[in-house]
Amino acid sequence: MNKIKKYISLSAVITTVLFTGCSTVEKIVTVEKVTLPDSGQSVQYDIKGNVLKESKSSLYTGQDASIIGAKLNYHDNGDGTITDLNTGLIWQKAHDFTRRNLEQSQKHVKEMTLGGYTDWRIPTIKELYSIANFDGQLIKPEDEGESKPYIDTKYFDYEYDKRLMFAGQFYSSTLYVKNDIQNFTKNGGLQGVFGFNFSDGHIKSYETGKFFDGTNIEKSDGMFVPGCFVRAVRGTTSLYDMNYVDNGNGTVTDKSTSLIWAKDDSGVKMNWVDALEYAKNSKLSGYSDWRLPNSKELQSLVDYEKKDFPAINTKYFNTTLKSFKSIDDAYYFWTSTTQGDFKYTADYVSFAQAWSKKNSAATEYFDWHGAGAQRSDPKIGNPSDYELASDMASDYISIKNWVRLVRDAKPME
Repeated sequence: MNKIKKYISLSAVITTVLFTGCSTVEKIVTVEKVTLPDSGQSVQYDIKGNVLKESKSSLYTGQDASIIGAKLNYHDNGDGTITDLNTGLIWQKAHDFTRRNLEQSQKHVKEMTLGGYTDWRIPTIKELYSIANFDGQLIKPEDEGESKPYIDTKYFDYEYDKRLMFAGQFYSSTLYVKNDIQNFTKNGGLQGVFGFNFSDGHIKSYETGKFFDGTNIEKSDGMFVPGCFVRAVRGTTSLYDMNYVDNGNGTVTDKSTSLIWAKDDSGVKMNWVDALEYAKNSKLSGYSDWRLPNSKELQSLVDYEKKDFPAINTKYFNTTLKSFKSIDDAYYFWTSTTQGDFKYTADYVSFAQAWSKKNSAATEYFDWHGAGAQRSDPKIGNPSDYELASDMASDYISIKNWVRLVRDAKPME
């Protein structure tokens, strides 16, 4: 299989320190330059979800798995913690298999002393997403194959919910600040916080246990808040500083991730197959190595703290859409990453509302998942040909989505 190897600048050093008067040997792991981890996806799929045969077409060469980034790379510290050798963050190896609301989760993490450390915290959504592995897949009981969580189980312990295998939601600390979620009206609606589901490979906004105005949801309100799991983290990383430079040629460099982005979006919507071809044929600013970003690359652009739409820094990036009011204004952007559970779909990241409705029979869509959510759409076809629904929600199917091109910054560039 022919693969394009991206330029990676990373130096991870593992040193051994002996303490005098003590027989204990402590391994200290330092990461000299942080690097955006790859998605981990290693297989290309066609529009029907079958493994794709090698070819020179953009459908093969432009997919996530054909472009190798900074390999997921970890060090087991032997004390219940894992160091990510790309980001420098230190993670809890095993998670407490208990669902709590956000406030309870914060209290639980604050009291942790794992590895002798007391500075554990709930990760941001970008930090949490950094350890996702998109070779994951959730297989239905009636289908062939084996389910694999969206995390490297060689380093991280993971347990499926025995009643609901798809329920692998983990909280981040990133509140959804643009508006409330779902369709409740009491006290301003429901407060949301972003999380990642390591069982089915999606980002969405989950109930925190509070209303949007900060009031606690009580039993008397008649609302059930299932809560999420947590996997704690410690340390900091500069990877998501969003340190942008306008290059004055229609491109923007993010010095934090060493990625160069198109300043403008595609201007028109297209299906996934056309998006791969569009990227392959682009000669923007004289460069011929443009591509669709993978899921982690595209999510790095989301401005989760911005309180209005779109969820991107519009001082640096131009957006075709200026109004975001309905599903007609869905601002979904394609990634090059196939969604592992439904391999006839590819991931997108929403830079405005992430629309869904209560079920397939319902007619009214709400901002169910939040700007910055990562969902998936069929790669080609008509929306009427598909239904991506569950008992809990039915996502808006777009199929024709937007594109923002990316390329790698080369040495001396």
